[in-house]
Amino acid sequence: MSNTHQADPVKRARLRWRGRRGLLENDLLLTRFLDQHEETLTDQEVEAFSVLLELPDNDLMNLLLARSEPEGESDLPHVRALLTRLRAI
Repeated sequence: MSNTHQADPVKRARLRWRGRRGLLENDLLLTRFLDQHEETLTDQEVEAFSVLLELPDNDLMNLLLARSEPEGESDLPHVRALLTRLRAI
């Protein structure tokens, strides 16, 4: 049985490291979000965050700034829900 995100400090550190992006704007938004919400993220929200981190920087920025909406493999209800929270930062 694997540890949940919240129970595993290594997983938490890895998520924060993966949130570091090439575009400063993305880095600032993601870091601010994690600073405020990391301790309360559910495993499903962590999975949604990971899906968003797989996107190229420009696509991610467009999603974060509500210039576009998730498409294809990232168009999932839990990704959209997390995106709503990210956009509120």
